[in-house]
Amino acid sequence: MAQLSLSSCGEDDLKKAATLSRKISLDTTRTTGVEIIYSDSAKVKAKGFAPVLDKITPSSGAILQEMPKGVKIEFLNDSLKVKGSITSDYAIIKDTEKLTIFKRNVIVVNENLTFNTEELIWDQNKQMFFSPKGVVTQPDGSFANAENFSAPQDFSYYKTGSGYGETYVKENFGE
Repeated sequence: MAQLSLSSCGEDDLKKAATLSRKISLDTTRTTGVEIIYSDSAKVKAKGFAPVLDKITPSSGAILQEMPKGVKIEFLNDSLKVKGSITSDYAIIKDTEKLTIFKRNVIVVNENLTFNTEELIWDQNKQMFFSPKGVVTQPDGSFANAENFSAPQDFSYYKTGSGYGETYVKENFGE
């Protein structure tokens, strides 16, 4: 036995529904072959490269900068030599919140670690990186599957909430 239920909207209901579906107006500006410089206290700290940068300005709300074809950021030391990098297939900068979100095939490389994840968030206010999960590989080949990853913006150390992995321990016989 099947049951059929029918309902209808009155004219007042349609007016209410129309106000719920507001149109959002966006202004988009596309730039190709972009180089972004990040400096702190008049010192260049990083350079970013994106094949495409879309600046999205909603009629109401915060400005977004989207890199739909990916981004590569190189971290520089005081001598302006590359000391690490982040690459991803997609990134978005939320100017108002001061957040940069890297997504898809995110790879962080420096002399202390390689970190692979699908999402990495840089919080400019806290000067910290956060990721829900990823794999940390050390130069000696040891690795950890990390959850709730966090690191300062120079990746000098990292913390995880939980994880598992493989590490190598040197044996000191007679030393």
